[in-house]
Amino acid sequence: MIISRSPVRITLGGGGTDLSSYYSKYGGALIAAAIDKYTFVTAHTRFDNDIKLNYSKTEQVLSIDEIKHNIFREGLRLLNIKKGIELTSLSDIPSSSGLGTSGSFTVAVLNALHTYKKEFVSQKQLAEEACKIEIEILKEPIGKQDQYIAAFGGITSLQFAKDGAVTVKPLKMSEEAQDELHNNILLFYTGISRSASNILREQDEKSKQEESTTIETLHEIKKIGLETKKAFEQGIIDKLGELLDLHWNIKKRLSKGISNRFIDDCYNIAKKKGALGGKIMGAGGGGFFMFYHKGNNTKKTVFIKALAKIGLKRIRYNFDFEGSKIILNMKNI
Repeated sequence: MIISRSPVRITLGGGGTDLSSYYSKYGGALIAAAIDKYTFVTAHTRFDNDIKLNYSKTEQVLSIDEIKHNIFREGLRLLNIKKGIELTSLSDIPSSSGLGTSGSFTVAVLNALHTYKKEFVSQKQLAEEACKIEIEILKEPIGKQDQYIAAFGGITSLQFAKDGAVTVKPLKMSEEAQDELHNNILLFYTGISRSASNILREQDEKSKQEESTTIETLHEIKKIGLETKKAFEQGIIDKLGELLDLHWNIKKRLSKGISNRFIDDCYNIAKKKGALGGKIMGAGGGGFFMFYHKGNNTKKTVFIKALAKIGLKRIRYNFDFEGSKIILNMKNI
């Protein structure tokens, strides 16, 4: 029995510049933080030669080609595991919620399978293989941040070169700055599950076509990511509230599907109750809201109750600094 786990993430600035259609021409940059909400994958040797998969459905097949679950299938194929294995997935966070669950899942699958084969792999290799499966093989219209932050963890700067190379650097932040950031970032679930594919595909196509509004918007978002990095390293954490507010209003230019009347109402109420800024995580349309609120505990309590009245559920979290890891390995026992 092997159990791997990989964290999901929150994007703090620059999100969207990690798509190839943008960074291949202009380079991308963003700041993301892994949080202690995880995807877990277990791998276990079966007595027979079947492949059994347990997720929201159950599959039991004789060959890889029969597998319907795309990521399980391509992970097994990539590592050339053809029979006699059972894989199970669990998650702290629902899928299609904007926190990068798909990238987290893919990294967790690969980490479990490499360990199953008694292979040591680096965080970089896990991230690269996850990107290969999701972007190159499955042709998903997504970026690279989810796979990299799931593999590396931490509060991290990611830079995307035109040739696709990714530079990963932990931010140089004091413990006091990290604590302030954690205390003032509040996460809420909207209860709306949505597919990011349509929104990201629209952005991707517009970027490929050099549509001026999309390109200029992504230029501005990248600049916000770089300003966020600078503010964090200088210890000016409250600057994030202002930058999130700017980011949110700019981001909505990318697609009509990013926001709606309910999301706009939630944002306006949050601002009236003391939030300096915020945004819907991921591509938009639903999932998780992130707000920056610097008030004391009493003011934060009033803020949380106000959002609860309109249907937003607060999710408590901590930052994760470990990235993807194996938490149980009993294969040799």
